[in-house]
Amino acid sequence: MKDAYRHIITAIGEDPKREGLVKTPERAAEAMLYLTQGYRQNVDEIIGGSLYQADTDEMIIVKDIELYSLCEHHLLPFIGKCHVAYLPGEYQIGISKIARIVDLYARRLQVQERLTRQIAEILFDRLKAGGVGVVIEAQHLCMMMRGVEKQNSIMKTSCLLGYFRDRASTRAEFLQLIS
Repeated sequence: MKDAYRHIITAIGEDPKREGLVKTPERAAEAMLYLTQGYRQNVDEIIGGSLYQADTDEMIIVKDIELYSLCEHHLLPFIGKCHVAYLPGEYQIGISKIARIVDLYARRLQVQERLTRQIAEILFDRLKAGGVGVVIEAQHLCMMMRGVEKQNSIMKTSCLLGYFRDRASTRAEFLQLIS
């Protein structure tokens, strides 16, 4: 990967031997590995022993989970927040694990729509949840720094499963609580 970054630096017309750029290929490779660490993580290891028999049937929400991801089309960041809610079915999960699951999928080359669905589906499946709702709000640097250059645009995506999809009252409660 270091050689690839060295080639990119040369291809844009810079000298990779210039003082400020000498170590850039190594730093960029390390940064890319960090930003894509979700490929080297396993959701089962993240969840570990953090599933508990559900002792409530009330909605559980973790909102404003910050996320950082890379757009798979331009390799530029998108940055935002994720709101996750679920209605326990068989299991509940430690709330820090929800944030770790968000990071696992965000730390891959992504599109926001898929990221939203992946988070919702894994929680719905592993928790045997009555329902899951995920909303992501993010700003995409590929839209801000290039192309149409719209600085204030925010993309919002949602994935609603189970009761969040089937029951208007559950969906409305979730959307009201995260607004």
